[in-house]
Amino acid sequence: MNWDVLLLPETLALYAEGLVTTLWLLAGSLLFGGVLALLLALALTSRVAALRGLAGAYTYCIRGTPLLIQIFLIYYGIAQLEWIQARWDTVWPWTLFKDAFFCALLALALNNAAYTAEMLAGAMRETNPGELEAAQAMGMSRWQIQRRIVLPSALRRTLPAYGNEVVMMLHSTSLASTVPALIDLTAAASRIYADFFLPFEAFLFAAAIYLCITFLLVGVFKGLEWRYLGHLRPRRH
Repeated sequence: MNWDVLLLPETLALYAEGLVTTLWLLAGSLLFGGVLALLLALALTSRVAALRGLAGAYTYCIRGTPLLIQIFLIYYGIAQLEWIQARWDTVWPWTLFKDAFFCALLALALNNAAYTAEMLAGAMRETNPGELEAAQAMGMSRWQIQRRIVLPSALRRTLPAYGNEVVMMLHSTSLASTVPALIDLTAAASRIYADFFLPFEAFLFAAAIYLCITFLLVGVFKGLEWRYLGHLRPRRH
């Protein structure tokens, strides 16, 4: 055991770089994936069969294939196509595929969107019929009901499941280490292992950082659940 290596300035700097990359991947995948998930959830609960079918096919394919394969398909597949590479110096958005970070972020966001959309759509379908009838009695239009009743209620009730999804997405960012030239926490640990042949120390230190981030995320979502789902807690007599 040689823990002193982990305290070297260059080692700490490498882990810090990996931590920043991991947090950016997590934040970006949640932001862009969340926007796409909302659109997909609206499509999944739409009255238009074609929209439901397209959204359902997307979520089925994404949830039915491993995230690692999706990363490979984007970085080693789409980004390496001759048609893309012939345009990635001048034509947007193909210029983005030159960036390894973008390829990893795109895969994570698309994956997150599929899982979040299904959770949100399920909560939207389970909206209390009495709330919908009351909104209709007040003369609200269908989109007003969606915006004022269905979506706010579904977002609150999805919080516990979404909290788990956020934690899983944090852990999934470790798969970005398979993309060359991208240093996340797992890639930083792999480099320490390769340089000093200290697998236990390197990966245990990375695991401790993941654990601390997970602890913070769980605390945040517990606070949100306490704030927005307080009315569902059993009353004390």
